[in-house]
Amino acid sequence: MYYNQPPPHNGLQGQDSYLIKVTGDGELAVQPDSASVNLGIITENKELLAAQQRNSQESKKVIHSLLSLGIPQNHIQTFDYRIESDYDYEQGKQIFRGYKITHILQIQLEDLSLIGKVVDTGVQNGVNYVSNVQFKAKNKDSYYQKALTLAINNAIEKAKTIAGTLNVTLFPIPSLVIEGGGVVQPFYHQPETLVKGISSTQFEPGQILVKANITAEFHYKPKY
Repeated sequence: MYYNQPPPHNGLQGQDSYLIKVTGDGELAVQPDSASVNLGIITENKELLAAQQRNSQESKKVIHSLLSLGIPQNHIQTFDYRIESDYDYEQGKQIFRGYKITHILQIQLEDLSLIGKVVDTGVQNGVNYVSNVQFKAKNKDSYYQKALTLAINNAIEKAKTIAGTLNVTLFPIPSLVIEGGGVVQPFYHQPETLVKGISSTQFEPGQILVKANITAEFHYKPKY
């Protein structure tokens, strides 16, 4: 929040003090330079130990295949691990079906051209669930600052337009600026369950929208 007192001899005293309050919006489209994807290994068995052992084997196979692509070990991490009981329902009765083990790995990528290959390789080696394919920009704070500048300039232009329409004298430095916050909208690919052997589609990074908005107040006075 920024405050600026009106000039002491600007004629804005008492009933001559007037305000224009406007909002300003700034939007910047940037190219993503990193990505992440969640690869899931889901196994089911009536015996819990058997389900866990199979899931562990499949997970190790997936991780090894990803490492063979040149992905660093510290870019592969467990995002979620769940053990669930599955049931069928017959005539209102709950019948135990078995256990479901879900192990989700999150893969961080700096080479965007690898995203499709990573998904394909994972599916070929045991992955049967893919979610949260997300393209991101590393320097989002820097981009937000630029969007904020655009928002302030947008508010100034709005105030000038209003003052010009009203035929009044505008003091161009705002007396109050309130930052409304920012939004970074990365590109997502919707979660989907994949069957082994089916190749993934081509992933397009698209653009990331970085938005900023402010509220500003400007003093003005009538032309005499």
